[in-house]
Amino acid sequence: MKSNDKLIKTKLGLLKLAENLGNVSQACKVMGYSRDSFYRIKELYDTGGETALQEISRSKPILKNRVEQSVEDAVVKLAFEYPAFGQQRVSNELRKRGVFISAGGVRSVWQRHDLEIFEKRLHSLEVKVAQDGIILTEAQLMAIDRKKEKREAFGEIETEHPGYLGAQDTYYVGNIKGVGRIYQQTFIDTYSRIAFAKVYDRKNAITAADILNDRVLPFFEEQQVPMLRILTDRGSEYKGKYEHHEYELYLTIEGIEHSKTQVRSPQSNGICERLNRTIKEEFYVVAFRKRLYTTLEELQSDLDEWLEYYNNKRPHSGKYCYGKTPMETFLVTKHLAEEKQINGLSLATT
Repeated sequence: MKSNDKLIKTKLGLLKLAENLGNVSQACKVMGYSRDSFYRIKELYDTGGETALQEISRSKPILKNRVEQSVEDAVVKLAFEYPAFGQQRVSNELRKRGVFISAGGVRSVWQRHDLEIFEKRLHSLEVKVAQDGIILTEAQLMAIDRKKEKREAFGEIETEHPGYLGAQDTYYVGNIKGVGRIYQQTFIDTYSRIAFAKVYDRKNAITAADILNDRVLPFFEEQQVPMLRILTDRGSEYKGKYEHHEYELYLTIEGIEHSKTQVRSPQSNGICERLNRTIKEEFYVVAFRKRLYTTLEELQSDLDEWLEYYNNKRPHSGKYCYGKTPMETFLVTKHLAEEKQINGLSLATT
């Protein structure tokens, strides 16, 4: 039953009850109406019947205090031109153009067009680009880059194929008597989730570059898949002046782009952080209960054995793995990297 029908039945019930009781005040008290409302309802019913009651029961539309259409169009247009602008900045920008609307008015327009938050404005821009094939301005490109950075800050990393983006991190394993402090350099391909790890007794730029030179790049070269970019945090072992920093120099020599996480956003390298947690829970916690290690070589040997299991036998729930192992995912999808190389060469020669 519709709400309007319920209201009409209630009003008819009020009139019927008053007639049966012969007492308007008592009927109003029972039904929760005032005497003024009773006589207004009775007058409408006597003159127009149920139709008149339906008219007063129907909710009246609230007329919106809308701005002129030209102003609304200007707000929407600016949302596409500068999706990163907030409502106050849009108001100020439009005022410079001779269009006057308050920050609250801007937000009202955004809400009518489903543009009230940055992500929605950016999504609408991307849809418009796809449909109309427009050329993006510098401000629009910056807004899209900002969205990518924000997604990476929450662990949402854009990756297209194996070798497109690797993530590297330093993990402090602990202090073992007779060995000292142990640090682990961790690397993971963000697409296939194939992983590499190596333990050291220190953390610096040389150890950060060593795992790439000793484990990571030889594997990708053997598979004929280039490593294009590596994401790290801003630790001293990864960040420094190019001419004096071993890690930065190594990436430059190998032609690998270096991306760094946002400041004060350790979760930016979330994929690597999750791998470190997995290694800790599935390997280190068990291994240190089963064996007393006296050298790094012993620990590395057992870690390599676990990584063999992780890469080749352990099903992975990663975005592109679909329950396959990281190695299976890598082998099945590495053609994507090869196709991109071929397309890149074709574009370069045309």
